[in-house]
Amino acid sequence: MQAPRVLSDKTAIITGGASGIGLAIARAFAREAAAVFIVDQNEAGATEAARSLEASGGTAQAIACDVSDSAKVRASFDSIFQRGRVHILVNCAGIAHVGTAGSTSEEDFDRILRINVRGVYLCTRAVLDPMKWQGGGVILNMASIAGMAGLPDRFAYSTSKGAVLAMTYSVARDYLSDGIRCNAISPARVHTPFVDGFVAKNYPGREAEMMQELGEAQPIGRMAEPDEVASLAVWLCSDASSFVTGANYPLDGGFMNLR
Repeated sequence: MQAPRVLSDKTAIITGGASGIGLAIARAFAREAAAVFIVDQNEAGATEAARSLEASGGTAQAIACDVSDSAKVRASFDSIFQRGRVHILVNCAGIAHVGTAGSTSEEDFDRILRINVRGVYLCTRAVLDPMKWQGGGVILNMASIAGMAGLPDRFAYSTSKGAVLAMTYSVARDYLSDGIRCNAISPARVHTPFVDGFVAKNYPGREAEMMQELGEAQPIGRMAEPDEVASLAVWLCSDASSFVTGANYPLDGGFMNLR
């Protein structure tokens, strides 16, 4: 007899679900029987991701949306709400940046905050009233250890993820009585296609060396895999974590405490 799947009868919106950590979360949610809406600016990628989940027996739909555009978020989320109740929002859409306060341009700083902070705000705001009306829900934000520690050359990115953590705590407190739980995951470096592309672009011919160096920056000796983040996301969005809100989970291979 198959064990009951922990997200049965749940509907989840996952921003940035077309690739990387977001895609891993979408796959894990689908395996646990959630109906998944993949919201991503990359329409082709979101469509392909949804097709792959459907082909594997899951339930998924793609929604093309720029999370930093309030009108597009409103229209996209309204179209989802018209199809039924939404139980879970995972704010995973985001972009990275390398630079110090002195080397980061105003344009890059604004772009990082527009997507990583404004995007989380807009998507969160879009689900709050529907979740209140339906008696509760779960919001999970993808933060980073960059928002908790001083990392070199990550000024704008660290700023944005610190803001995501602050928003997590604020939303958890303000909507506690409405049955809305809000938590965050703060990963250390995760082995995604973005990391592969970054290494290939910036260290041609030294890819293996740099991948080893990046992995060894975590005390555990390697980078996290997207599926490991997804496993924690499943638990935090399931009823098994019903007593958890206003919490941040560093998924960091010992980075914060064991260096």
